Amino acid sequence: MTITVLIADDHAAVRAGLGALLEEPDDILVIAEAADGEAVVAQAVRHRPDVVLLDVQMPRASGIDAIPAILAAATPPPSIIMLTTFALDRYVDEALAAGANAFLVKTVSAAGLVDAIRRVHAGEAVLAPEVTRRVLERLAAARPPVAPAPAPAHPGLATLTPREREVLEQLREGLSNAGIATALGLSEATARTHVSRILVKLDARSRVQAALIAERAAPGADSSASSSS
Repeated sequence: MTITVLIADDHAAVRAGLGALLEEPDDILVIAEAADGEAVVAQAVRHRPDVVLLDVQMPRASGIDAIPAILAAATPPPSIIMLTTFALDRYVDEALAAGANAFLVKTVSAAGLVDAIRRVHAGEAVLAPEVTRRVLERLAAARPPVAPAPAPAHPGLATLTPREREVLEQLREGLSNAGIATALGLSEATARTHVSRILVKLDARSRVQAALIAERAAPGADSSASSSS
């Protein structure tokens, strides 16, 4: 199966370089390019790529601002990989909240980029190692010295079935559909169906966003599970 890719960056040299890099893999095909945040939405609707490589800083609209527009307009919605020079914490938070599936810096190796494209197309989330490290450090620094009061659960969590709660827990761990299937003794198709239903119930644009909802509302989710049993 060929994975189709749309490259969005305001520098022609960067687009050309990425296009040349992605010519080698037999299973990846660049089908379109865009030079600004509005053009990438139009190109995503027109060409229906599987994956969009999206720069953060672009004219007319930023890559982050373009994410929800792409996901809302393109059918089916593509996986989004943010590929930027500066992995600022603000960019990471805003991109993931908007629905990005991956956040990489432009120093990523050719093999790393190809691997990320394949992984997000398979339903996984990917963060650059330096981004992952900083996210974990920020979470550790923000952890209070005493246990906080349970946070209110996301309203969609109460609508999940027991099996969907189990699948959501695996999403929190960053597992792919294949990994979820193995962990829970399901077929991969069944795992994929559960993930799709979870995204609908949580009104989440991506697996990453669903995992963030579960992470932030875990105490509320646990209490909801206890009260419903």
